[in-house]
Amino acid sequence: MSPTEAAPLRSAPRAAAAPLIEARKVTRILPGIVPTTLVHGIDLAISSNEFVAITGPSGSGKSSLLYLLGLLDLPTSGEVLIRGQETSSMPEEDRAHARLTMLGFVFQFHFLLPEFTVLENVMLPMRALGRLSQADMRTRAGELLGSLGLGDHTSKRPDQLSGGQRQRVAVARALANEPPVILADEPTGSLDSKASEQVFELLRDLVEKKGKTVVAVTHDLDMANRMHREIKLIDGAVVTDEFQVRR
Repeated sequence: MSPTEAAPLRSAPRAAAAPLIEARKVTRILPGIVPTTLVHGIDLAISSNEFVAITGPSGSGKSSLLYLLGLLDLPTSGEVLIRGQETSSMPEEDRAHARLTMLGFVFQFHFLLPEFTVLENVMLPMRALGRLSQADMRTRAGELLGSLGLGDHTSKRPDQLSGGQRQRVAVARALANEPPVILADEPTGSLDSKASEQVFELLRDLVEKKGKTVVAVTHDLDMANRMHREIKLIDGAVVTDEFQVRR
């Protein structure tokens, strides 16, 4: 190439996609006469299409970490980022919007409202977001329940369902606004072995067939061993963070 010839242009390297959720030096301390440290100095990043177990002994900070990642609590220090955006300094209205659009929640005790039907419970996050008409909300809720084998139960109240069925309703509710991330706190903790396996398979299908990211706190080591990644906490700190062979 002569000195006067222009060098060929090179494509700039493509930037790696930002993690869906990232914690940077996150610490949460409960104030009091004797302050209690729930989590301390946690760094982690969770990306698209991950199936993550958070494990550890009771009192290790598992649920505290999940609530911080889910913007249900604020860190005392450090940062929680959603798709690269720091959330602690957001107005609460913006954090609430991020929760509604980015995150779905499943808890050990499903927290379905007993005065509402199954269909109405699934519609609640859609009502809060306010994007769909009443008719569209009912249609989407019905489709979600049908996809989870609950199409014949839409008009029932939660107390008319089994524990496993109620937890599937909770999963449908978590999916209502099509969030990319599902956060689950002991989702099988109150279920018998058969229902636990059904809920586990449902969560795995969300990752492997729907492309979701699922992060679940669990004491069930068999369940954790079948997930793609295990983050283990002891005394509020991450002691291991390992990817596992997919099973």
